[in-house]
Amino acid sequence: MNILFLCTANKNRSRTAEDYFREHYPQHQFRSAGLSQRLCEKEGTTLVTDQMLEWADRIFVMEAHHQERIQQYTGILYLHKINVLGIEDIYTYMQVELVTLLIRMMQQAERTLFI
Repeated sequence: MNILFLCTANKNRSRTAEDYFREHYPQHQFRSAGLSQRLCEKEGTTLVTDQMLEWADRIFVMEAHHQERIQQYTGILYLHKINVLGIEDIYTYMQVELVTLLIRMMQQAERTLFI
């Protein structure tokens, strides 16, 4: 399964998710990106593309406003793929609390993939 994690800048949350799950679930493909062009350029991180959204079987966004931003540009085209994890932008890359929360939220969202 192709799984895409999205946050604002692809610096902490989505990058942590990609790196953690890629290491622990090699049977799936993981990518991550940010939704803010300005912040991705500033941080030197990956900005989401239409090709990434198309590639993904599942898209996990950290906050509801990320889903709204995708819908603003693509309408309902990818809505069926999107799950909102509800993870605020208060964590650093690979912070233990972030990893723990990501694991819990992903298990709730995709029980068949991550149990």
